[in-house]
Amino acid sequence: MRGRPLGEADRILTLFTRERGKLDAVAKGVRRTRSHFAGRLEFGNECDFVMHRGRSLDVVVSAETLRAPWAQLVEPERYAVASAVAELIDAFCEPDWALLDVYGLLVGAIAAVAAADNPQALLPRFELRLLAMLGLAPPLETCVQCGSPLGAGATWLDAAAGGLLDDRCRERWRDLPELSADDVANLRALAAPKEGGEPAAVRATPRAAAAVEELVAHHLGRRPKALAALGVFGA
Repeated sequence: MRGRPLGEADRILTLFTRERGKLDAVAKGVRRTRSHFAGRLEFGNECDFVMHRGRSLDVVVSAETLRAPWAQLVEPERYAVASAVAELIDAFCEPDWALLDVYGLLVGAIAAVAAADNPQALLPRFELRLLAMLGLAPPLETCVQCGSPLGAGATWLDAAAGGLLDDRCRERWRDLPELSADDVANLRALAAPKEGGEPAAVRATPRAAAAVEELVAHHLGRRPKALAALGVFGA
């Protein structure tokens, strides 16, 4: 997902794998001009790795490229969105914790971003699906406080409570974001897993997108740094 220099020629890579989830590994000599890793360890690439255990970090012995979207990801907006995706995976997922569904989500998200004309529009669905896979998704059918079904009227986001409030549970003195029935329906469509050959809902309403960002920031304890770069591109 990301890397940082080590010594004169090596690099420490943060990888997200099927078998072990997130881990750090050393690619020795990767920064040399004639490295056998040349072009294989670019950001966003999916590779088949052979590694062995080192004293403190795993060591990458070989890497065979399975998918290489880097040529498409270098476009500035796509790169910014892909960086946000990687930051969220890195921030939410613990090391050595295998999450096959999250791995599949990451691979699909990177591929979609690489092909998208408007990659930023893909983020709300990715964020909601990630929260769902980690058990952090908000209930979208009922009030998070009283458990009553949400009606057709206005609904209020309480990110600190982890969900939506109906009008009866809203504390009038608090300035909470208001969502319309259409916004809530949009959130439900974004959060729904893709089934069969049906296309997934990917475009969020402005208020639904803002609600997802608030929920992510609450669970993460901060706003993702990579999201700040997306402001220059617009929605």
